[in-house]
Amino acid sequence: MNSSLDIERHPWEPFLPQNSKLLILGSFPPPRTRWSMDFYYPNITNDFWKMIGLIFFNDDKHFIIKESKQFDQPAIKLFLEERGIALYDAATAIQREKGNASDLHLRIIEATDIPSLLSKIPQCRTIAVTGEKSAQTVLAPYNIAAPAIGKSVEISQINNGIRLFRMPSTSRAYPIALDKKAAYYRELFTEVGIIHKRV
Repeated sequence: MNSSLDIERHPWEPFLPQNSKLLILGSFPPPRTRWSMDFYYPNITNDFWKMIGLIFFNDDKHFIIKESKQFDQPAIKLFLEERGIALYDAATAIQREKGNASDLHLRIIEATDIPSLLSKIPQCRTIAVTGEKSAQTVLAPYNIAAPAIGKSVEISQINNGIRLFRMPSTSRAYPIALDKKAAYYRELFTEVGIIHKRV
């Protein structure tokens, strides 16, 4: 561990609606200078909320306040509560080796206690991790290899069995188009029952 680097602690509490069916875990929030709101996936260039808007409202700008570069935080929280989607990150403390938001240069100092999180949302049987770093961080204690993107593994050691899906990163640095990312997540939401299957 490089002791000369500042240790950052997670800026937010876990967002855990009581009806959550799905827990989505990123790696760690970007530096504060990148925030356009005080909530998860705050960077306006990140594809997460654009992708969610596209999937559920057929509009990638649904959660962006018109005439601004700000996300609509109250609308986002209400949506998550209505749909039963919980959010947090795989790490609670990190060091930034390059001072930026890149997962490649993120050193995990303290991983999140996933069983403790899940104990607060007992209906949740599924975790989705948004990228390789979060997948590795969550799975490391159980010696389970990260699955391929869009695939899942069982973690039998947590709460009598939890399924973890590895999803594509929503960072702009991850080189696939927004609609392709959305296709992976739409399948996840359908699998979990947040989107109903078309008959």
